[in-house]
Amino acid sequence: MAARSSKSTKNSLAFACDHNHDTCIEEALENARLVCEQSGERFTDLRMQVFELVWAGHKPVKAYDLLSELSAKRSGVAPATVYRTLDFLQAQGLVHKLESLNAYLGCSQPKQVHQGHFLICESCEIVRELESKAFNKSISEVEDKQDFQVKHMTVELFGLCAKCQGQNVDPTGNL
Repeated sequence: MAARSSKSTKNSLAFACDHNHDTCIEEALENARLVCEQSGERFTDLRMQVFELVWAGHKPVKAYDLLSELSAKRSGVAPATVYRTLDFLQAQGLVHKLESLNAYLGCSQPKQVHQGHFLICESCEIVRELESKAFNKSISEVEDKQDFQVKHMTVELFGLCAKCQGQNVDPTGNL
């Protein structure tokens, strides 16, 4: 099976549903294995299961929802185990935490060092990881002018995706 470039993966998640989900998850898992291998970390069965659950719907997922799904597959899974696993995946750059939603999302660019910028549809809850050179340049200019070094940043922009705009959906999900 031919691997798609990270750009095609990123675009396939851009508020679209016309991608091969199985291939998408296979590619994400392979990238996760490589990232862990390159950093000298183990991609254990538990880490893989949590990672797969995060990627399952391409929507933000809360830790307790992961715990519930994981408990159906494994016995004796505690909340702390899920949080430690999510912390590991986040430290490896494999998932992002969406602070305002207190939820996690698979990273579409795990092999690249970057800050998280997200477009979040308030209606269908689809999230797109955004890469913007202009935005990054603006942040760099602020850092320079303020003599400040940003260590971590997550930008979450809420609105309606093109599909939901076309359906005249209000942010509460009503037509």
